[in-house]
Amino acid sequence: MSDQRRKELEDLIARVALGDRAAFDALYDATSAKLHAVCLSVLKDRPEAEETLQEVYIRIWKSAARYSANGLSPMTWLITIARNRSIDRLRSRNSGPSTAPAEAAASVASAEPGPETATIRAQERQMLDECLAQLAEPQAGAVRAVYLEGITYADLAEREGKPINTVRSWLRRSLLRLKDCVSQ
Repeated sequence: MSDQRRKELEDLIARVALGDRAAFDALYDATSAKLHAVCLSVLKDRPEAEETLQEVYIRIWKSAARYSANGLSPMTWLITIARNRSIDRLRSRNSGPSTAPAEAAASVASAEPGPETATIRAQERQMLDECLAQLAEPQAGAVRAVYLEGITYADLAEREGKPINTVRSWLRRSLLRLKDCVSQ
């Protein structure tokens, strides 16, 4: 993470500690994709990761005053909050009631998708993969990184060694081409 980015995040956290809602919105915009990816990697369940992400930002709002600019990365602090909250959620999920009678367990519907839904999802995934294959590799890689892995625009720009506006243009044009491809 660049020093400028670190200072920007530290400034946003300091302003959030003072109750600045605009700074909180900016902090969310700058970090939510990365923190969502952290929650998703721990929980392996998108709706639960999204709900946990909301709890993470509530915790950030309440505890921003406890963050001190100590030279460590503010992203490390934010990721630690997201990871810990996700682990807490995972533990509470796994420690649910385990003494349910076998008859009751047999009557509970499976959370797994049915065969029809699974087939449709597989076809949609194959279509998306085929459409991604039609994009140039840098653009396809950018789409995968941002929308499937949860990397932020800034991190992607830094990784690719390109200006952030170039990365945004890649993504916009790529999404338009994907939309055209998928709609055919």
